[in-house]
Amino acid sequence: MQVYFLGTSGALPTPNKNPACIMIRRGSDTLLFDCGEGAQQQMMRAKTGFTVDAVFITHWHADHYLGLPGLVQTMSFMGRKEPLYVYGPRWVSEFVRSVISISRKNLGFEMIPVELSHGSVVPFSGYTVRAFSTDHGMPSLGYILCEDERPGRFDREKAISLGISPVPLFGRLQRGSPVEVEKDGRTVTILPSDVMGEPRPGRKVVYTGDTRPKSGEWMDWARDCDLLIHDATFDDSEQERAMEVCHSTAGDAGRIASEISAKTLALVHISSRYVHMASHIEDAGKYYEGNIFAPDDLTMTELPFRDE
Repeated sequence: MQVYFLGTSGALPTPNKNPACIMIRRGSDTLLFDCGEGAQQQMMRAKTGFTVDAVFITHWHADHYLGLPGLVQTMSFMGRKEPLYVYGPRWVSEFVRSVISISRKNLGFEMIPVELSHGSVVPFSGYTVRAFSTDHGMPSLGYILCEDERPGRFDREKAISLGISPVPLFGRLQRGSPVEVEKDGRTVTILPSDVMGEPRPGRKVVYTGDTRPKSGEWMDWARDCDLLIHDATFDDSEQERAMEVCHSTAGDAGRIASEISAKTLALVHISSRYVHMASHIEDAGKYYEGNIFAPDDLTMTELPFRDE
C-alpha cells in the first residue's frame, strides 16, 4: 500500500505546495481522496499516471475538488471507458452534473455520483472505505480505508507432522477448507485452525479532511490505524483562529492521534503562512509520542504489514 501526498497545503497553494489531494494505491486499485487544483501536474511529477478507480471528496470547498474537472477531461482525452465513481457528502450529484455539463461533449465514460453519510461503507476487493462525519461548518466527511483481516501464518512443520502432503492439501488449508488424510488406518479430518495461526490485521489509513478535532464512534473505527492523516492548518498559537474557521491545530491532531493509538501521524492542510514545520511537529509531539511528520508535496509513504 502506497500513500502519495500530492497536495498538502491549506486553502491557498504556495510555490511548493498544492491544495488537498491524497492518492492511495492498494494492490491494483488507485483511489483519490480530494482532488485540489493542480492535481494532474502533481500526478505527472509523482509519475503515478492518471488511472484512478474512484474519487472520495471530503466537502465542497473549492480547494478540495477544483482539480477534478480537468482530470476528468484528461481521462476522456485518453479514451477512458470505465465508469468513474465519485463519492462525497450531500451535493455530490449536483457537482457531478456540473462537471458533465461544462464538458460540452460526451466524456466517453460515466461519472457516477454516490452520496455518503456518517457510517456509510464502500466495499472493494479486500478492503472497505468507511465515511465518518467531521466538524467543518458544512456537510463534510472523513474516510477510513480498512483492509480485511489476513489469514494467520501457516505452520508448515505442524502440517507435515499431521501427515498432510504439501500439494495440493497445503493450499486448501490456507484457503480455509478442511482436508482429510489417512492416519493409522483411519480417515482424519484436519481443520484450517489446526495448522493456521490467529488472523492478522490488515492495514488502516484514516484521512480526516478539514475538521475541528471531534470525538465519537468514528474513533473506534479508526483505532490502531497505521496512518492518521489529520488537518493541522495552524500551530497551537492560532487556536482561536482554528476554532473560528473549523480547522485543527497541530496539537489538536496530536491529541486525536494519541486517543486512537495511531501508529503514525501525518500533518496536512498547512496554512500558507507557514514556511517551516518545526512548530507543528513540536505542538503535535506534546500530546502524541508516535511517529509524526508533515509531508512535503510528492512525498510517498509505503505502509508495510505490521508483521513484516
